[in-house]
Amino acid sequence: MGLVRAVPIVVAAAAVVTIAISGGDRADPRTPPGLPGLPPPFLGTAVVGSGGRTVAVDAYGDVVDLRTPGPAGRALVAVPAARQAAGTVPAAAAIVARMRLRDGRSLPFWRAGSVRQRYLPGTNVLRTVARFGSRRFVVVRRIGGPNAAAADRRWLTRARPLGPSAPKWARRMYERSLLMLRALTDRRTGAVVAGARDGWAYVWPRDAGTVAIAFASAGYRPESRRVARFLLDLDLSTAARFRGTGAPVPGRAAQGDAAGWIAAAARAAGLPAPHPPAGWTDQADYQEGDGGGFLANAIASTATFADKRKTSPRKARQTPRQAARIRRLFETPRGLVREAGDPNSSLDSAAAWAVRPFPLPALFPAVRRTLHRIVADRESRFGIVPSEDWPGGEDPWTAPTAWTAWALGALAREEGRKTRWSRAIARRDRRAALRLMTDLRRAATPLGLLPERVDARTGIPRSTTPLAWSHAFAVLALRELWPRGPVG
Repeated sequence: MGLVRAVPIVVAAAAVVTIAISGGDRADPRTPPGLPGLPPPFLGTAVVGSGGRTVAVDAYGDVVDLRTPGPAGRALVAVPAARQAAGTVPAAAAIVARMRLRDGRSLPFWRAGSVRQRYLPGTNVLRTVARFGSRRFVVVRRIGGPNAAAADRRWLTRARPLGPSAPKWARRMYERSLLMLRALTDRRTGAVVAGARDGWAYVWPRDAGTVAIAFASAGYRPESRRVARFLLDLDLSTAARFRGTGAPVPGRAAQGDAAGWIAAAARAAGLPAPHPPAGWTDQADYQEGDGGGFLANAIASTATFADKRKTSPRKARQTPRQAARIRRLFETPRGLVREAGDPNSSLDSAAAWAVRPFPLPALFPAVRRTLHRIVADRESRFGIVPSEDWPGGEDPWTAPTAWTAWALGALAREEGRKTRWSRAIARRDRRAALRLMTDLRRAATPLGLLPERVDARTGIPRSTTPLAWSHAFAVLALRELWPRGPVG
């Protein structure tokens, strides 16, 4: 039996890699092919860390991204996302796990007969096992030395548990999602990155805001407050995304839902919410295209009014007025569409936000119609796309799948408190939510991680893995479907 241990990450990080982006020339290096059923090498599919130094690892045990201090820190290793997409990643771009055979050859793990990975239970310590013939080679990736596993397990014991009826798969998804949020959140500053990957290792207010809400729901109030305080210090007028220092990242204009998500995060963390946003029109929404009048931004813009209902009658009247305006602009017989004043535009899964985390009860019937139609019309067993007529292809996205399950679970709980007829509606809502959670389980990697999106036919990751936003919504959906005590 052969045994290879990972060299300490601190030492390996000294190999800083800088390469030019491929122009598509035939002379460019080609990414090696992956093993059957696995993604190609150099696409991160796992994260190691606990909010300090952060490492992304591919399906073959290679370090493909390493940042310090914290997940939004300086990149010591970063395989360019453009090269990943072009299929032109050279082996020198990563810290490659290799096996040395008896004949003296040193081969990367993607040349093995088989590769398997697993996290040590209850931890972010990753173990990769490659088999070449009868020999076995092991690489263990950890941050924090031999006590890393114990520290992760202690942190996990602080979580508010799911209800006693939650199945084992739900508990596994809940724990793994919390551990991923721990890894992608700077434990000093509260900066939450979307993913441990070139181009994703930035703070988006909507993603980080959802993480703050999820931390609060799971009982991690200090972490939730740390994230919310970081967000409250951002200048939202400058950009769509931010560095770990709070500095804006150029290239994408401010987006219309950011202030709403920060207000929701502050409220969940028990902090004062910011003033209402100045407006939501003529700005990009979560689909990050051109500006316009979009449903998601309109819903998020109502966030801060909810804080004032008990103390200001005038503010209390604003929320139903906002709901009435949204109905006038976006409601059709089919449900809520994405673009204001255009009944032919697509139904938008962001309608779910009007249930959670921006509750607008007057919109609940329209939201229900919208979400059930989207669930019924989905074309993949791995989840849904963000909206009808989605221009980004047929691959399902895990965040919309999870946020739709969260909303349907919440609608089921709301209806379940009413009449017998309402309880029948509640059962239908819950069945749809559980159907989506089944899709989400299929979309998860064998490690239990949620990619941004997966191949519509195979479920193999096609983008950043794991995505913080998806895991945050998974936590919230699971807490809604199997609550134990108050849900934050």
